[in-house]
Amino acid sequence: MSASSAVAMGRIAALLLLGVATWVAPALADSDAPPDGRGLYELPVPGSYELPAIDRVGRHSLLDHSGKRVSMPDVPPGGCALVSFVYANCSDAGGCPLVLASLRRIDRALASNPALASRVELLTISFDPVHDTPERLASLRDHLQPMGKWYFLTSESDQEIRPVLDDFGQDALRLVSAEDGRSLGVIRHIAKVFLVDSDLAIRNIYSSGFLEPDIVLRDIETVLLEESARSETLPDEKR
Repeated sequence: MSASSAVAMGRIAALLLLGVATWVAPALADSDAPPDGRGLYELPVPGSYELPAIDRVGRHSLLDHSGKRVSMPDVPPGGCALVSFVYANCSDAGGCPLVLASLRRIDRALASNPALASRVELLTISFDPVHDTPERLASLRDHLQPMGKWYFLTSESDQEIRPVLDDFGQDALRLVSAEDGRSLGVIRHIAKVFLVDSDLAIRNIYSSGFLEPDIVLRDIETVLLEESARSETLPDEKR
């Protein structure tokens, strides 16, 4: 691991811990509430509500953590994906570190449920390809230790990642010095996670303030129930 990657991973580790603390603090404020927030509200039963398509995205060619070209999102029939956009240098504990901490919990919850694990993948994409090389994403992946189908992707340049961001409606503005145009190392953005079905339709969008793992998992189950019902109506050769 390079020195810059080691520094970045150390920052991520510290911010992940802070992100987790930020997420659970409201629940812990109530001594009668469980740490994960359950009991503060009643979760809907999967399939008891609808998640209409918000938009539809296309497939894009990106680099995985090994530098291999892959097509994303490539969701098989009957499955769905959680697509997130982050960058390793994010210093906002309520932004990318909180998203990664929540995704880590979702990853582990999915891994513990074989009926869901094989049908759901997590795609975390960097919008800072200048710094988030495949090597750096490999370090991030090693740090987070995915237990399920959690993939980390980047691109070769800002120009290559821009169509992906535009397709999903993910803002990402690299801030520069007003004096000399030099990058300040900060990318202004709103953290978003997208729930995408096998038709590449966006079924829900979560900001960091609403990325509650239990709710996301219920939404995933709701989409998968619909996917299962749809596959039953397809001819055998199309399943």
